[in-house]
Formats: sequence, C-alpha cells, structure tokens
Amino acid sequence: MTIVFDGYDLVVFGSTVPSILKYEDWGLTTAQAGMIGSLALVGMLIGTLSVGILTDRLGRRRIMLTSIAWFSICMLLTAFAPSAEVFGALRFLTGLGLGGVVPTCIALTVEYARKERRQIANAVMFSGYSVGGVGASLLAINLLQQIDFRWMYAIGALPLVTLLPAAWKLMPESVAYLARKGRLDEAKATATRFGLIYTDIVSSEDLPADPAGTNSSLKAIFTRKWLGSTILFALANFCGLLLVYGLNTWLPQIMRQAGFNLGDALTFLLVLNAGAIVGSISASALADRIGIKRVVTGSFILAFVAILMLSLQLPLAILLVIVAFAGLGSVGTQILVGGYCATHYPQSLSATALSWSLGVGRIGAICGPLIGGFIASLAFGWQVNFYMFAVFAVIGAIVVFAVPRRTKP
Repeated sequence: MTIVFDGYDLVVFGSTVPSILKYEDWGLTTAQAGMIGSLALVGMLIGTLSVGILTDRLGRRRIMLTSIAWFSICMLLTAFAPSAEVFGALRFLTGLGLGGVVPTCIALTVEYARKERRQIANAVMFSGYSVGGVGASLLAINLLQQIDFRWMYAIGALPLVTLLPAAWKLMPESVAYLARKGRLDEAKATATRFGLIYTDIVSSEDLPADPAGTNSSLKAIFTRKWLGSTILFALANFCGLLLVYGLNTWLPQIMRQAGFNLGDALTFLLVLNAGAIVGSISASALADRIGIKRVVTGSFILAFVAILMLSLQLPLAILLVIVAFAGLGSVGTQILVGGYCATHYPQSLSATALSWSLGVGRIGAICGPLIGGFIASLAFGWQVNFYMFAVFAVIGAIVVFAVPRRTKP
C-alpha cells in the first residue's frame, strides 16, 4: 500500500497538468509545468541518496515510517498552495519523503520473499505504483471536470491516518540489518516468525568485519568487484526512470495535442499504468524461470517498439493496446530493474546499491518531464517526444545487456 500511494502522489501531477495549465491565476507555460513536474523528482533524488546513508544507521523500518509521514503531510500542504512557486516547493519536499520509500520497499520485499520467488514478489509489491497511477487517472477522469485540481493532492495525504498506523504496528525490521548490528538472536527470531530461512537472508557478506557499516557498504559498491554493476545499474535506472516520469507527466498532454479530448487523453495514462501492472507481474514470473537479465533487456526493447508506434496516426482502440505494452516496457521495466539490482548484490549491500543506483537514476526522472516540456514548448510536433523516449529505451536495453554476472563470494 505504501507504493500505491507513492505512485498516486507522483502520477497525480501528470493527471492534473491539463487543469494546471488552464489555471489562469498561475498562467504557467508547458516548459514551466515541466520544471514543476521535475521538482518532486529532484526531491526524490536527494531523498533516495540520503536513504542509502541513513538506512544502515537507523534501520529500514524507521526510515519507512518517517518517509510515509513526511510525504503525507507535504501532500496535504500542497493542496493549499497559494501560488505556483509554493506549489513547486512543496512538490520538492514531497519528493524527499517519496525518495525514501522506493529503495526501502524493494530491499524489504526481496529480503522477506522466498529465494526462488523474489522477482515476482518485487513485481507484485511494485505494481502498487501503477495501481496508484490508475487510481490517479480514474479520479482525474471522473472528478476534474467537477472539482478543483487541489483535491487530487489532498487525497494523497490519506496514508497519514490509514497506512502509517498499520505500518507502525505490523512492519518488521530487516533481518540483515539486525544481524549487522550484532542483534543475532533477534534477527533469527524475526526470520523464524516469518517462516524464512535465516541463511537465505544473512550470509558471510552480510556480517562485515568493519563495524562502520554505512561507510563500508558505500565503499564496497565502488570496489573493483562491484563498480561495473554499480555504474550500469545507475544508467539502467536513468533510462527507466526517464521513461516512467516522462510518459506519466506528459502522455495526457501529448495525446491532447494529437487531437484527443481530455477524457481519452487521461484514459491513455490509465491504460499505461494498467498495462504495467499486468505486464510486470507476468514478466517477473518469467524472470524467476529464465533469468531477470534476459527479461529486462527484452522489455526495454518492447518499450522502444511500442513508444515508436504511439507516434503513428492509428485508431483509438489500437493505440490503447499499444500504450498498454508501452506501460510494460516503461513502468514495468523499471520495476524489473529494481528487482534485478536488489538480487544482484548481497543483502549487506542491496539497500545502499539500490539507493545510489536509484538516486543517480533520478536524474533521468528529472530529465523526463523537463525534456518533454521543452520539446512541447518548441512546437516540433507531438510525435518528437515519442522519438526521444524511444531512444532511451534502446540505450536501456544495451546497458542491461552489459551488466556482468554476479560472482559468488
């Protein structure tokens, strides 16, 4: 559920962009809207990088609870923003909290899943992002013509009174974190309580001799053994997140420029995320059988083909089918990249590796809305945005194909 609200809080901006651009009190251009869309992602960049440092000190549970409270309060404040400048600043602050959620959720999910089902478990968890995106799209389709767009942001504060109390009561601490802190009895008891095999979670690499913890794990991902993987996963996240946030921010507006009405344009956003839900779960099940690397490479290629086809003048029904495949190839692929990164490193390094690769990848997330808004402002034609997104899908496929196989300790 945390990822559902995470997805809602990010996709809601793309759902409300057409309404925000029409809001005369602010008088925003498409380029300015793109910049505001990127502010939340700048916040996520900082939040994600910070989490990599703080997790080893404070634990994954504490980081998760703090992040939920932070982004919920900021979403509520965003609904009352008196100006575009304050709105943008609050989107940035919201991003700080959202940035702490994703790597922590991935790391905990992979850790608490059975070894042979980690990719499918990660996909089911991360499909919540697209569920949130679908929810934002459905609410926008049904409500935006009757209510002010600000209410869409107020809804994003619901985790404060629903999700946070449940997480406080039910969410366990990371077994690997407990072991690294020398709390071995507690770690083993937690693993037993959840029916996990302790040695599947905690290996010799998860018990470093260096008690510094945070510094040792940060240094480790840049050693010769892991440096290539760290760079390539950062690049893969750059491409994946550029596609995710570029499309989720600008797809409705691009389809409006292509001649579709607001309802149909928002339906494209809904189908994009619905396709990601079904496709990513199916693709992750396949990844558990034939290997994650092959599936991620193939799904990036699928994104390339589908996004290019969206630039064609085709009937609405056919375009909706194509955008569903684009959802798998963009949002769905990013889900798979996160799972691939989490299982590529030992548990002692996974949270740090995820945080830093996602953090660097957030630069792509920032670039997606910015580039989309810039291209739209130049009036090159709505198809050019799709050409740009397709190029990054190809780059993503090449990068993932180059990731080296993990060597056993």
